[in-house]
Amino acid sequence: MMEFVMKPRLIPALISLCLSVPALSMAAHPNDTEAFRWKLSDMYSTQTAWKDDAAKMREQLTQFQQCAGQLTATQAKFKACLDQYADIQKRFARLAVYASQFHDQDTGNTAGLDLQQQADILGNKLEEATSFLRPELIAAGAKKIDAYLAKDKSLQIYRQPLNDILRSSAHTLSKSSEQIVAQFGAATGTAAATYSTLSNADMPWPKVKLADGQEVTIDQAAYTKYRAAGNRDDRKRVFDAFWGKWKEFERSYGVIFYEQLKRDSVYAKVRNYPDSLTQSLDGNNLPRAVYDTLISQTRANLPTLHRYFRLRANMLGVKDLQYFDIYPPLVSGNFVYPIDQGVKFMLESVKPLGDSYATAMQKATTAGWMDVYPRPRKRSGAYMNGAAYDVHPYILLNYNDDYESVSTLGHEWGHAMHSYLSNGTQPFITSDYPTFTAEIASTTNEVFLLDHMLKIAKTDEERLLYLGSALENLRGTFFRQAMFADFEREVHARVDKGESLTGEELSKIYTEILKSYHGDKEGVMKIDDTYGIEWAYIPHFYNRFYVFQYATSIAAGSMFADSILQGKDGARDRYLNILKAGSSAYPYDLVKSAGVDLASPAPYQAVFKRMNDIMDQIEVILSRKK
Repeated sequence: MMEFVMKPRLIPALISLCLSVPALSMAAHPNDTEAFRWKLSDMYSTQTAWKDDAAKMREQLTQFQQCAGQLTATQAKFKACLDQYADIQKRFARLAVYASQFHDQDTGNTAGLDLQQQADILGNKLEEATSFLRPELIAAGAKKIDAYLAKDKSLQIYRQPLNDILRSSAHTLSKSSEQIVAQFGAATGTAAATYSTLSNADMPWPKVKLADGQEVTIDQAAYTKYRAAGNRDDRKRVFDAFWGKWKEFERSYGVIFYEQLKRDSVYAKVRNYPDSLTQSLDGNNLPRAVYDTLISQTRANLPTLHRYFRLRANMLGVKDLQYFDIYPPLVSGNFVYPIDQGVKFMLESVKPLGDSYATAMQKATTAGWMDVYPRPRKRSGAYMNGAAYDVHPYILLNYNDDYESVSTLGHEWGHAMHSYLSNGTQPFITSDYPTFTAEIASTTNEVFLLDHMLKIAKTDEERLLYLGSALENLRGTFFRQAMFADFEREVHARVDKGESLTGEELSKIYTEILKSYHGDKEGVMKIDDTYGIEWAYIPHFYNRFYVFQYATSIAAGSMFADSILQGKDGARDRYLNILKAGSSAYPYDLVKSAGVDLASPAPYQAVFKRMNDIMDQIEVILSRKK
């Protein structure tokens, strides 16, 4: 939702980026040429042009102060101020996207860091300069605002965000109090910043000697690589060293995370919410039942996850499955997918969404939207940023010619097409969309990709690769994120009640949940207590109640994709209408109106069914190989 007096829509994406693993040393891909890099010049031709536009924004903020105290004085003033506000937000969105992308393509470039810092300062000034809007709108009241909207149809584009502000009147403070809260926004990120610095820059990473005699420093990038090692003893060495080092800092991370939890609790109280979860969900008007149903359904269906772990143990030839056995690929082989082939598979897979969608995606893949290949100092990982409303979405990849890269390609282009459709349909003020619907677009495209790849697979080895990848994605995106949500709900609730939490206590809570989800008591998997420090490693916990939306999205995406692939009447249009709707309605209502109620068990049951169906197919293939 594009909220008044809040930073614009790209900020949640930027938060996610800041909390992700930072850019690390990566070897350049041999095909990394300008043809496979994004065109930032579509936003600004030069850095000077960016700075000129930033100066215009600062001028606009000064002019906008004339609206303070006069926002609803007359209908003409009301419209002029809202239009000016929307234009400022749109300008800032483009400025911030350019600064972010410029930095991420080369994190070692000081100019990029400077632009990013300037953009952050602009964002804080924007928040302070517009902090009067919400209190004045609430003071004016629904009757007066409705009368203005009725007399001028051009104001209808503001209907949903205005209604949302009026809905939250009980949680809005006085004008002076809102200004104070806005100012504190620049000084309340200490916990997240400390976590990031300690975890990514200052941690004294351990060294491990592998079975082949190689000595490796197990930092975050090396952990991600070597936890999937084929040698089981190496995996255990890596786990023991990595988590052992985090365990040494358990006390410090406990203090850091407790400060974050207290901050969230205080902000909930300041805005008159009963607890942190209620405040977080209320931002998008999400029913509490969505969160609670996700966790209750997940816990009730842990036997499906345990079945996967038993299958994994069988395929790996391991009798006593351990936590360090969950990352090695189930299928190995020389499967190579160059970017051109990956794009071809992706385009073929989305044909069920219709010619208009597929054609638009095809044109976009050659229009400078992507930065494709890894290289030194480029940000790691993958993401999409669609906030440059009048330009186009931007996608960062680190494509490595494997199937995981193809899957990531389809995922991020699902996001890009969501932004493309929303920006093309909605006015800027409602072109935003929350994470709750954002991940539906990406996960739905992943289902289409799997369906297509299974249809064209020529061997059982290929089928096992695609099925195994999908299975692991369901584990990581649904069950693991639901487990994180379970942990978040517990620790936030304790702090909201005024309880203290040490690092040791946080580890105890997390370990209990971790073992429950992974079947420790059932004999499915054994987990060393040291590994319970994993909570300290998860950056998303510094963006409260964020990760549960990955699980709800994959549940909804599975249902939408199945309906479309089955050719059910109207299924495609109902799904595409969600993507086109932006934030013109609340996300839960949008999804429910399309036939998926995420406060009910049905979509989660669809995930469990899909996971069991995939395991059925794998077991049939394995039986043929005996």
